[in-house]
Formats: sequence, C-alpha cells, structure tokens
Amino acid sequence: MATLIITEKSSQAKDLRAALGDRYGRILPAEGHLLRLAEPDEVDPAWKRWSPTLLKPDGLYPTKPDGGGNKSAKFEAIKAALRACDQVILATDCDREGQLIGQEILEHVGYRGRVQRALFTAQDPKTLRDAFAKLKPNAELRPLYEAAVARQQADQIFNLSLTRTATKTLLAPGTRGVIGIGRVKTPTLSIVCLRELEIRNFKPEDYFEVVATATAAEGSFRMRHAPAPKDRIKDRARAEAIAKAADRHRGPLSVTVEEKRQAPPKLYDLPALQKTCGQRWGWTADRTLSVAQELYDGDGKKLITYPRAEARYLSENQIGDVPAIVGALTRLRGFAHLDIARPVIRKGKSGHFCDRALEGVSHHAVIPNVNVLDDLESRLARLTDDEKRLFALICRSYLAAVMPDYEYRQTTILMDVPVDAKPVPFRAVGRIPLKLGWKAAFGSADGDEKAGKPEEEAEQTLPPLTDGEPATLSDPKVEAKRTQAPPRYNEGTLVDAMQNAWRFVEDPALRDRLKEAKGIGTPATRAEVIKGLRRQNLLDADGKWLMPTPAGLQLFETLRGAAPALVDPGTTALWEMKLDEVVTGRADFRAVIDAIAGEADRLIGVLVGGGGRGGLVDLGLPAPKAARFTKRRAGAAAGAGTGTRRRTRTTAATVVTATADAGTGASPKPRRTRKAKAAPVEAPPMAAPPAAPPTGDAAERPRRREPTEKMVAFARSLAERKGIPLPGPCVQDFDQCRQFLDQHAR
Repeated sequence: MATLIITEKSSQAKDLRAALGDRYGRILPAEGHLLRLAEPDEVDPAWKRWSPTLLKPDGLYPTKPDGGGNKSAKFEAIKAALRACDQVILATDCDREGQLIGQEILEHVGYRGRVQRALFTAQDPKTLRDAFAKLKPNAELRPLYEAAVARQQADQIFNLSLTRTATKTLLAPGTRGVIGIGRVKTPTLSIVCLRELEIRNFKPEDYFEVVATATAAEGSFRMRHAPAPKDRIKDRARAEAIAKAADRHRGPLSVTVEEKRQAPPKLYDLPALQKTCGQRWGWTADRTLSVAQELYDGDGKKLITYPRAEARYLSENQIGDVPAIVGALTRLRGFAHLDIARPVIRKGKSGHFCDRALEGVSHHAVIPNVNVLDDLESRLARLTDDEKRLFALICRSYLAAVMPDYEYRQTTILMDVPVDAKPVPFRAVGRIPLKLGWKAAFGSADGDEKAGKPEEEAEQTLPPLTDGEPATLSDPKVEAKRTQAPPRYNEGTLVDAMQNAWRFVEDPALRDRLKEAKGIGTPATRAEVIKGLRRQNLLDADGKWLMPTPAGLQLFETLRGAAPALVDPGTTALWEMKLDEVVTGRADFRAVIDAIAGEADRLIGVLVGGGGRGGLVDLGLPAPKAARFTKRRAGAAAGAGTGTRRRTRTTAATVVTATADAGTGASPKPRRTRKAKAAPVEAPPMAAPPAAPPTGDAAERPRRREPTEKMVAFARSLAERKGIPLPGPCVQDFDQCRQFLDQHAR
C-alpha cells in the first residue's frame, strides 16, 4: 500500500526523513498554503468593480492553486502523488491553520483514500518517531479543519467587504488610496491611536520626594521618602515640612534581611524576540523576523529552531538534548567562562520544559538547533553581524534556562520621622548578590524579565546594620519630580501589545478568551500588519517610535464613533469563541460564517448610512489626473488574502500583502501614461477595473512605450528565480513587460 506524507514546509520534510527514513512512505512538503481562495470577481464578475457590497457567495469561496513562488510545482507534485497512493498521513503543524494547510489539498483534489494524522510540537527525532507511532484518524480532526475554514472564509468576506466599503464611503474626494479594514489590522491601528491620544491628553503633574543621609555606627547611606503614586506629595510646602522634621532626627532603624532567589526568564518566542530586539537595538519587528529566518534556513546556517514560535516552552522530550547543546555552546569563546557542569532542568509551567503548555501549539520556543552542533564554528563564520548578535541572544537565553537561580540578599531599612504627630517613613534598599547563577549568561544584560516594567527602587551598598540600632538623618533635600506620559510604541512593543490585546478589552470573558488566543494576529503575521499600516499611510515612524498619521487618527476616530466593533480587539475574541463552538461540535461552521457575514453586512450599512460624519479621510496621497491602473486581483489589492501564512509579493507597480489577518492594502503608484483622446474613465482608488480602452484615433495608432529600468530588473529577477526564460519583447515593450509581471509576480 503506497503512502504519502504531506508536511507543511521543507524543513519538516527534511526532519521527518532524518527521523523516519522511508519506512512510512514518501514525504512531500507544501509551502504553507498551496491554495488560495478565489477572488470576488472570480466568483461573480459584478464584484470586479468596488462598491459597498457584502462579498459573500451563495456557498463558500472555492479554492484555487496559488501561483506564488514555487507553490505550483509543489502542488502538482503532491497532486500527482495522491493519484498513486492508498493512504495519506498529514504531518503539518498541529494547530488549526496547519490542519487547513494539509486537508484543503485533499479536499481540493477530491482525495478519498485513508487519511491519518501525525501530531507533534517539536521536530526532534524522538518526538517525530513517537508521533508516527501514535497516528490518529484524520476524521477526528474534522472539526478543527472546519473551524479553520470558517476563519478563512470569514476573514475573506469581512476584510474585503469592509475594505471596499470604507474606501468608497470614507475616502476624501480628490485623493487616492485604500482604506484597508481588517479584523487584526484595524484594532492594531486602534492600539497605536489610543496611546497617541493618551500622550496628547496627558497633563503632567509636579510632585515631590525627600531624600536625606542616614548615619549609623558603621557608616552612612541615603534614605528616601517617596509615597506611592496615589499618595504623592503635590504641595512643596508639605515636602519642605517633612525635610525640616527629618533634619537631625535620630531614631531606631527597622532592618529586614531576606535571602531571595530569582529563576531565569522564559525562553524566547517570536514576539518576545521582537520586543527585546526593538528595545535593545532599535530593530523593527520585520527585521528581527528576517534575521531569525536567515538563522533558521539560510544556506549553510540553520542554527536555530523555527523562529515563528508562539510558545516559550520546550517539550519534555527535549530534556535529553540539554547536555549536547550546553556542551557545544560552552566550547565557544563567548560562553567558555560559564560553569554548567550540572544543568538545572525546570519542568512545568513555572519552568521551561512543559508538555501541557504546548498542547495545541505548533512550535516550541526558539533555541539553538541541536542537529548542527558538529560544525558550529564553520556555520558561525558565515553569519553577518546582526545574525551573530541575534544568535548570541538566543544562546544566552537557552543557557540561562538551565543554569541555577540568581541568589541575593536584600536588606530593607525603614525609619519613621514624626511630622505633625504622624509617622512619615523613610526607606532604603540594598541588594548583595550571593550567587549570580543564570545572570552570568547575560553579563551586563539581565535578560528580558524587566522589559516593559517600571524602574525599580534604586539600590545601594549598605554598611553593616542591625535591627533597632539608632541613626541620624542629615542634609535633607526636596526633589522636584514630574509625571511623564507613557512612551510611544516601537515595533517590538507594539507586537507585544498585539499579543496582549486583552488589556484593551473590558469584558472578562472576552479578556480571558483573547489571552488563550494569544492576542490578535499570529507571530507570522504581526510584523506584516505593521508594515501594511505604514504602507497605507496610516502609521508613521519617528526614529524607532510609531505614531498614527493624521489620516490614521482620523480613521480611528471615525470608526470608533460609527462602528466601534471594527477597532475593538474583542472582535477577535468573539470570533474565537464562535470557532471554539465549531471545534467542540456545538456549532456548524457554515452558521458561524453566516453570522460573521451578517455582522459585516450590518457594519457596511452603518458606514454607508453616514459613517463618514466624522470627516472623510485624506491618506495624504496626490490624486492621479488620468492614471490608468493595471488589472490586479481585487482581493490582493484590499490586502485581505486568504491565508495567514502568505508571503509579501512585490511588483514594480504595487506592494501587496496577501495576509488574511493583516487586512493590509497598498496604494498603487501612478503609471506614466500617454495622452489619449478618449476621456479617462473614473475608477475607484484601488481600481480593480482598468480604465476604458482607447477609442478612435488613439486605438488606431498605438504608441509603444519602453518599460522602466526597475520593471525590467524585477522581470529578470523573477525569471531567474522561477527558472523560466524572459521573453525578448519584455525588455523593450512596456505592455509586454507588465503582462509578464502580472502573470508571474502573484
């Protein structure tokens, strides 16, 4: 009996071949989604022209082979293999999207043979062998597949319908562009706008603290009266009175000494990496992902595990890899000083190795790749400076995770000063490291455990002190301070905010569900969402700090007033609850699609019925006078796509992100056109329909234009990458070159 094993990507296929050989059958990889949903105009030609219409077909959007990259070749290879096999084993990621990636191929080609499912969260040989020893009937995962279909179809209907509606109803006359609306994209804009409004509306307040020098028998140190925020001293006269009372006050010290220990921080997932790299080095989220991806699958590198990780744990099977990884890393010069003769293994959710924490998760934390330790030095020699920096960070995180706790002695000293017969506490804190433990792995950098937290109380070296001994305060000073507005987001902290979007939701049930869903977007799509917002001129950057453009802020205010569900991260939680019901068999997936489509239809009505009363949005792009736009897929133009794992495609005419979660659109650049005698036909800002063809004399005397240098260069690179010849006319004729790009750049 011939068996075909389908994996989600080439790296999975390679790992499976190494772990299993060919004992289970032939192994072929997909490349994420090999299929896309049909575009609206492929379902109904009337949907080619943009209008405020619910783009919901009578049934479901059909699937079509995706022609991007080498997807066509991989699809055809799998399709041919399916004709000759009796059994299929799906070995794609074990989450909802992974189930869709594998099963949609079988559904599309109408495969009717036996189908089994391999479920695994790590790709080490032992985990893979265990998974194939415990194959499940794929029918058991049918509800998971239907939930994925519901998510995919609902995203297509919701994002495309509302993008077109917003563009037609909210875009200011005389301007061009696309007002992209997306289930993830628009709440992300909301998060940035809310922070911007918080900063603009922030009113700083002056407050005061009092510091003084305390002198005891064995030495001096500083003590401070700094009340909690709700009790801050707002009156300088009050602070002066406290300082006066403290001058030459003598009283007993309350000395508390505690032995404390601190466990190492969690391992990195992609959002944590993006946040840390943004804070330390000012990297964008996309730059972090790009560098990590090169470390993962770059030629001759492959130094780390899958970077688009959504968990900060490892499977318990991976405990066996610890000695090999630690041994290899500590042979490197940068880590040779670390003493990890006896690694510390921490299990459970409070530790680093936890099977329960990985249930339903496709990818464990990002760590060094155990399979390339034999020639580590030669691989490191191929790295760029950025790659070395990121690899070192991931290595330090792993080494810290298996090192002892950081142990220290913390001394807290209190002294009460009577002011108007009431005690006013002065305080000092000192910390003495006893055992550096895992902190030795980071050196001067303490890991990311303090990232995003308020600055802790300043510590100092204290003289030997005993509880109850007297001390005298002297040289008191009043320090004037002022509250500060919260900082703007950088890309790393915005990714973190997207992952923790439950903080922006008030309903307890929705907050909890959003926590379970790990926020809005996925590790693979969040950087692309941010890029899409910037491309549409809804977000801008000042250095590393993100802020809404006037158009972005105006769009947010308009939508918040007219259709608040569009800017609410809680919308994703509501969707996830509906999809949960599909997974558990309490709801039919078609009914969920209908319900979400019904909500989209309601929001279309709201926008058409006066959603622009808050003012029409000017994206700040000049309107073309008589520009003609090339034909392009309407769905890609809206930026809604059909799969959460699609790549960004760049053509000479437009930059389009086909990410369903992103709901991202890009405005096409105007093309240089000849003057036609026929009057130009008005088209929507992201016109899917092209301008009317020339008539009369213009039609009889066509003038050939040469393509731009960038168009020719891009056409050459496409031809080389896809291994196809570049037709000669493409380098001389604009229309021929454009036709080639439209055909092969999708």
